[in-house]
Amino acid sequence: MNKAKEARRERLYTNRIPKYVRCYDNGSESIDQYTVVFTGNFISRKRHCWYLSMSTTPFHPQGFAQYGWRERPIDRPTYGHLGKKIKFEDLPEDCQTLIRRDYEEIWGL
Repeated sequence: MNKAKEARRERLYTNRIPKYVRCYDNGSESIDQYTVVFTGNFISRKRHCWYLSMSTTPFHPQGFAQYGWRERPIDRPTYGHLGKKIKFEDLPEDCQTLIRRDYEEIWGL
């Protein structure tokens, strides 16, 4: 990886935590317990707000992970319907792995 790509990666992460995501937990009210909203001016620049809803085990055959997009963020002006706002590091490890993978694809890393 060249210096420019590494510098870009450092701008988009803080200690392996993506800077441009907002995470929510609905407290197991539904199969899509966690919702992550991808924010920022990412590479697609199509003015879509991408989000990911998932269970605690998104890679398991009986787990759940589904993507969506809207023209406006699904968590603005309010996010109560998504649950409680949480930190990225409070997500299960499998969820973090999926988000990092998608984050890197969205940002073209």
